[in-house]
Amino acid sequence: MPSPGGVTANVAATAARHGGSVSLAGGVGDDRWGAWLHDRLAEADVDLRWFGRAAGCATAIVLVTLDDRGEPTWQLYGDGVAATVDGLGGRLLDAVEATDALFFTSNTLAGAAEAELTMAARERALELGRPIVFDPNLRMRRWRANPGRAGTMSRQCVPGAFLVKCNLAEARLMTGEANAEAAAASLLAAGARNVVITRGIGGAILRGKGMRLDVRAQPARVRSTVGAGDVFLGVMIAQLGQTDYYPSALAAALPEAAEEAARACERWGALE
Repeated sequence: MPSPGGVTANVAATAARHGGSVSLAGGVGDDRWGAWLHDRLAEADVDLRWFGRAAGCATAIVLVTLDDRGEPTWQLYGDGVAATVDGLGGRLLDAVEATDALFFTSNTLAGAAEAELTMAARERALELGRPIVFDPNLRMRRWRANPGRAGTMSRQCVPGAFLVKCNLAEARLMTGEANAEAAAASLLAAGARNVVITRGIGGAILRGKGMRLDVRAQPARVRSTVGAGDVFLGVMIAQLGQTDYYPSALAAALPEAAEEAARACERWGALE
């Protein structure tokens, strides 16, 4: 069954549904799938003023198969990053300047052109004092040419980040630490102000200056784990935005984020 997706789209739509004011910078192709995704995001109250339709580009489609535990296997068709870059039409820095915070993932760091744009947006956000939320959300198929570069590029995004949210495997790749506690300490030492590490059935931990909170994973009848982490982060971003990124909002949001991520696992897609 078709389901809208893409990490940033899932996060943006979830945040908007939970009361956040969210703009999505990027794009889709000028085909029927692009129109369909555009309409679904608009229905979720995502601001699309920075979201374009790239002429001549096909919207990327991912076929997902699930095992008996709801864990996915992915097959990507098309280049969604190309449509994202073309859809922006050189407006990315304008979008950063017009908004109050920046969220991005490593999906636009694998190629040279999109990495240059992404890092320029990060630098501008730092110059303006905007809070930055970084989720590596590593998809190693994007890094087949140089897998080691995934960790290197992700580490470069840690200094100055208001929040680094990652799973345990991503934390290990960025820090070399197998233990979540040690990995969080390493990310904080590298310049992140706050760190959330999700651990699947092991729950999640929040670490930051004066903050230390662990939450348990919530029970769920799992259909699909696709997008559950995006829902988790979308809930947190919604609450952060409503408090002008007050750090204590992270602790207040964490239990709800874990609950909503569990409910997402009971659906076929993050936005269903």
